[in-house]
Amino acid sequence: MFLENFRMQIRTRLALQFLLLGGIIMIIASVAIYFSSASFRKDDFYNRLWNKARGTANLLFNASKVDANRVLGIEKNNPVNLQNEKIIIINFNNDIVYSSDENKEIEISNNILERVRLGYKVYYKQYPFEVIGTLYFTTYDRFVIIAAAVDTEGSARLEKLEIILIIVCLISLLLFFIAGWFYSGRALKPISDVVKKVEDISITSLNLRVFEGNGTDEIGRLAKTFNKMLERLETSFAMQKDFIANASHELRTPLTSINGQLEVLMMKDRSTTEYKSALGSVLDDIKSLIDLSNRLLLIARTSAEGPVNLNNKIRIDEILWQAQEEMKRFNNDYHINISIDNSLTDSDQMIVVGDESLLKVAVSNIIDNACKYSPDHTVDVKFQHVDKWIEVVFEDRGIGISECHFYFG
Repeated sequence: MFLENFRMQIRTRLALQFLLLGGIIMIIASVAIYFSSASFRKDDFYNRLWNKARGTANLLFNASKVDANRVLGIEKNNPVNLQNEKIIIINFNNDIVYSSDENKEIEISNNILERVRLGYKVYYKQYPFEVIGTLYFTTYDRFVIIAAAVDTEGSARLEKLEIILIIVCLISLLLFFIAGWFYSGRALKPISDVVKKVEDISITSLNLRVFEGNGTDEIGRLAKTFNKMLERLETSFAMQKDFIANASHELRTPLTSINGQLEVLMMKDRSTTEYKSALGSVLDDIKSLIDLSNRLLLIARTSAEGPVNLNNKIRIDEILWQAQEEMKRFNNDYHINISIDNSLTDSDQMIVVGDESLLKVAVSNIIDNACKYSPDHTVDVKFQHVDKWIEVVFEDRGIGISECHFYFG
């Protein structure tokens, strides 16, 4: 349940991030479209207004006789006039030689006239009019033309574009969220499959593995890592299971012997000698049990903590002498003969690198098995220096196993 909620939280966050990213891109694109359209409308309208002003001036000054009233009449009946078109032509003395602004709605300041006469095109807005001022040259004089009109149609188209862009943005945001939700769900599906498979894995089914997909993407590498962890866990549990089985088997033998001897001892009264003999046998079994328990505890502790001292320098001869002493302490009938080759003349030649506890356990187990399965309970331990290695050989008198040599470096 927690994993499912966690997955939903990730899916929601991804969908919201997808929505945010898509929304930002869509808003930027819409703003760019709107201002580009507004700039194009403005430029296009001012160009039309300028062309209309130049056309009116040409009509006025290129005629054989200047007749402002005649031009005004022509312009009033011109079907291509702009809405509320106003054209004013002013000479160098600031006298109005032509004007279609009968109501004098357009305000013209001296600053505007001066800038136009300096050669600038002047654009400004006098609501609801958009005004342009430009300079017109004739053969003998120059005139200032002020043209103004209202771009109702262009403004209406711009308003419609604004509404359309807002609607498109809102719809796009909704579509971005839906697409992000399904996209994130599809992207998280491999993780969901891994989670479902993990939920099926328990201590009794560590052999199961999660699907690794192509094994190259992040999910595949995660699945591979998880499967490797499962392999380590499976190996660890198998070792633990074997250890428990072996420990139980090893402990059962001395305990069964002690139990049998005590039951026989309790069946009837015995003499002091018989009691001592039976108790001595029980004591031997108890010593063997203690020795076995100590070795099992050492193995368990070493397995739990891990071989953390693998780089320690240890003298292998000391390990052998210690193992001999401990074996003979609990088993008086064991005969452990240790011989050192004459080639080992320097104490540094007997130093090996490893974990002292693990080496002691390994050597003790080998000696114990060799003595236990030899008819005379004897083992000969020989070690010598071979090149850069120390060779340790264990020889017993039993049926044994194939020849075994250990090399320590």
